[in-house]
Amino acid sequence: MRLTGLHLLLTYQCTLECEHCFVYGSPWQNGVMTINDVRRILQDASQLGSVKSIYFEGGEPFLYYATLVRSVEEAWRMGFQVGIVSNGYWATSYEDALFWLEPFAGRIQDLSVSSDLYHYSEAISRQSKHAVAAAQQLNIPVGTIEVAQPDGENAPTAQGQLPPGESGVMYRGRAAERLVHKVPHAAWDSYTTCPYEDLIDPGRLHVDPFGNLFICQGIVIGNMFQQPLSEIVNRYDPHSHPIVAPLLAGGPAELARRYNLPHAAQYADACHECDQMRRLLRPQFPMILAPDEIYGLPLINL
Repeated sequence: MRLTGLHLLLTYQCTLECEHCFVYGSPWQNGVMTINDVRRILQDASQLGSVKSIYFEGGEPFLYYATLVRSVEEAWRMGFQVGIVSNGYWATSYEDALFWLEPFAGRIQDLSVSSDLYHYSEAISRQSKHAVAAAQQLNIPVGTIEVAQPDGENAPTAQGQLPPGESGVMYRGRAAERLVHKVPHAAWDSYTTCPYEDLIDPGRLHVDPFGNLFICQGIVIGNMFQQPLSEIVNRYDPHSHPIVAPLLAGGPAELARRYNLPHAAQYADACHECDQMRRLLRPQFPMILAPDEIYGLPLINL
C-alpha cells in the first residue's frame, strides 16, 4: 500500500444528525482528538514519507475550533497539503464566515462545505453561500459537497470519499438504517464486489479519535496509538484480513457465505449488505469492526 493521504476524524461529534452520515455524527457522540493526538498522528505521517495531504473532518471539526486552528497550522508547517470538511454551521453571515476562516488563509488547499437537504432545509444553504463567498475572498480553494436524496436518479456514484458536487447515497452507517426503505433493493447474492472502495491500495485512509485506522469506515486495519503507521501500512495484507479478504473474493455476498451469516433476501446496495453483515460479525472481531461509535451503538436507541 502506498499511502498519500490521511484524513483525521477530529471528532465524532456534530451539530447535526444527518440520515446519510457514514459515522453517525451527532451532538451526543463520543470521541475527540486532543492536540497531542493530532501531533502524534502528523509526526507518524511525516515519518512514513509518502503522505502528502492531511484532511480534518468529523463529525464537525469546527466544534473544536482552537484545536483545529493549531492542527492546521502545524500540518501546514510540516509541509502537508491541508484540507477541511465542514457543514458550515459557523457561517451565519458573510462577515462571521470571514472571521472563522481567516486563520486558514494561506494554510489550506481545500475547504469542502456540505450543503444538501440532509444538512439544511434547502439544497444550497445560506451557510454554504456565506462560507464559499468568504473563502473566495480569502483565496481559500473551496467547493461544496452535495449528497442527493435516495430518489436522485441522476446523481453519480461516489468512489471512496464524497467528491465535490453532487453524489449518490452510499447506504452505510446511519443511511443503512434510515434511508434503505426509500429505494429499490436487489438480491443479496448480486453484490459480489465492493464498488466504492479500493481495499488493496486505497491511497488515503481515515483515523478516528481513538487511533483506529480505517480501510473503510468501521473496518480497522490497525491502531495508530498502538503501532507506528509505517508498521500498519507495511504489514497490511488485504488477502488475509478477515473482513477485507472475503470482500475482495466476492463482495458482501461472500462475507455472508464465508461466515454462514443469516441475511435478508435483498439489500439496497453493496454497502447496505456489508454494513449488516459486519454488525453480525462484531462479537467475533471486536477490534477490527470498531469502534461502537461508528456503528451507532451508543446512540441507536435515542
